[in-house]
Amino acid sequence: MRQRNIDITLVIMIAVLAASSFRSGDFSDPREWLLDKILLLPAVIIGISFHEFGHAFVAYRLGDGTPKAQGRVTLNPLAHIDWVGLAALFFCGFGWGRPVQINPYNFKHRRRDELLVSLAGVVMNLLTAVVFSVVAGLIIGILPATTLGEGIWTMMMYIIQINLVLMIFNLIPCPPLDGFSILAEILGFGNTETYWRIYQYGNWILLAIIVFGVTGMIISPCVSFLFNLLCQLIIF
Repeated sequence: MRQRNIDITLVIMIAVLAASSFRSGDFSDPREWLLDKILLLPAVIIGISFHEFGHAFVAYRLGDGTPKAQGRVTLNPLAHIDWVGLAALFFCGFGWGRPVQINPYNFKHRRRDELLVSLAGVVMNLLTAVVFSVVAGLIIGILPATTLGEGIWTMMMYIIQINLVLMIFNLIPCPPLDGFSILAEILGFGNTETYWRIYQYGNWILLAIIVFGVTGMIISPCVSFLFNLLCQLIIF
């Protein structure tokens, strides 16, 4: 997610979805639930940080010094974490980082470069999922059959899954997600009146597709397919 305006309606929706998650979750063992969330946390931080770093790095390499000046060309999570987006991903299954600001007038080929910057975040998530799949495949035989070994394995699986979730979620062609910017640049209406007219209603559109379960229908099967594919090709 490269550009975004958070409003109170989105925060309220996150609270509602989080409450729903709590109601549907299994809290018969609070310690087990807490341990699971602790193992999930590194995956969430890595996924968000790598995604936003991808945007910043590509924009900087294409000639825009704005992300560098704002300290965003780094993998330091503190430069990228949006605490509302972190909580959303942690409890609701989707989320975002602080949007990377760019100045497209610094690009030599504006339409092409904006497309590459929009693609960079999701590509970074895909690469991260593949790399950790390779690592998991290499260490599966040497992990000790202990609680620590199981914890490391669970953490690795979460990193792969969360990066796939972020990739698929951000590819949905709805403002303010990257998928909308990608579609706009491909079809040639990026930075036009039509683009901004649709974009101003982006949060409402996104809330609507979340409320009606569209995001779940897209994310769940896609993530399951890609995760199983990585397991078959690399891990097992």
